[in-house]
Amino acid sequence: MLIRGGTLLPLTERARFFAGDVRLAGNRIAEVGEQLSPRPGEVVLDARDCYVLPGFVQTHVHVVQSLARHRADGLELLDWLTRRIWPYEAALEWDDVAAAAQLGVTELLTGGTTSALDMGTTHSQDAVFQAAQQLGIRFISGKCHMDDGLGAPERLREETGTSLAEAEALGRRWHGAGGGRLRYAVAPRFALSCTPALLEGAVALARRHGWLLHTHASENHRETELVRQRTGTGNVSYLSRFGIRGHDTVLAHCIHLDADEYPLLAAEGTGVAHCPGANLKLASGIADLPRLLAAGIRVGLGADGPPCNNRLSIFHEMALAGTLHNLRHGATAIDPWTVLELATWRAAQVIGLEQVGRLAPGWLADIVVLGRDAWAMEPGGDPAAAIVFGGGPEAVRHVIVDGQVVVRERVLLTGDAGDIRHRARASAQRVAAKLGWL
Repeated sequence: MLIRGGTLLPLTERARFFAGDVRLAGNRIAEVGEQLSPRPGEVVLDARDCYVLPGFVQTHVHVVQSLARHRADGLELLDWLTRRIWPYEAALEWDDVAAAAQLGVTELLTGGTTSALDMGTTHSQDAVFQAAQQLGIRFISGKCHMDDGLGAPERLREETGTSLAEAEALGRRWHGAGGGRLRYAVAPRFALSCTPALLEGAVALARRHGWLLHTHASENHRETELVRQRTGTGNVSYLSRFGIRGHDTVLAHCIHLDADEYPLLAAEGTGVAHCPGANLKLASGIADLPRLLAAGIRVGLGADGPPCNNRLSIFHEMALAGTLHNLRHGATAIDPWTVLELATWRAAQVIGLEQVGRLAPGWLADIVVLGRDAWAMEPGGDPAAAIVFGGGPEAVRHVIVDGQVVVRERVLLTGDAGDIRHRARASAQRVAAKLGWL
């Protein structure tokens, strides 16, 4: 395949862009250059008047929560969990999880996200992986582990050993599936819903198989203080005691950090998922992104879940990441090229994806083509600024994952969009009726 005639942002060098083409061979990028000539039999994908850049990577999402979108507003984190999200997740049956996952993955792909780290609920995780496999996204996910309190419904509170054994079976089944597109992550929900035995077991399981560890940390003032009351230390420090740290670990949020936790995260190489949209919606606070980056901490962007953000748009997160931190650090806090890095190769590094996030020979062919015809992108100028501050999901024209076109001319090719909508609406109505939300 030849992607021809676009403005390329390869993200191999800072602020570099040029008119050119990208040649693919199988699932890899074969050549990047100016005016490449089509070869006999080569499919040509038109990128005229478009930006061509690596596919976006999200470091923290919850696709299984998609059916609760627009039904969990006006709440802070712990009330949001206990009054809305945990009852919702407990009410989901297999078909509902499948419908939610299909809806979430479709939104990600059609919005230009080609890779994501996801956290499921405690049950029906196979349905999540099946949706990701069918629709063609590069996806790391795992069932959520909860064996402790805070009013969680009985269906979500599992016996520790049983929960970990199920995760091991899931990981053996799905890690490396889809031609390597799918991977497993061990996902204890957060410190307040996991016993020490579960945290220790999760670490042992992940390290035994070389899987990621994925959890939430220091998202909310009350959550962080409850952890301190129980443990005598900050949230990140507490998790680190159990080995939830290092290059194979992703902590979502990290808003309310102790001063000594910044150098701890940097020294241990732990990844952080910055989710500004959800953090604002739940009134959780603003993670100090410039401070995280200045400390040498690995950071990527993520939309979190549809009920705490109402969208899975990387464009929303990029726009916030590029503007929100100006309030504390001034107008030059985070420039748009850094934001693009946080949504591509930096995010890929955080979630353990090698050779993802740049347009370079030999790298995996995960690519997004953005139309430049959106009014907010006119009349040109700095491409990074146009994408970060003027872009949106409506700009996504073509999406390629692992060398395969999954969205062409804004149409999903790997699933029936009408059927996905119908199933999601029917499941959402059924779950809402069960919970008395109608």
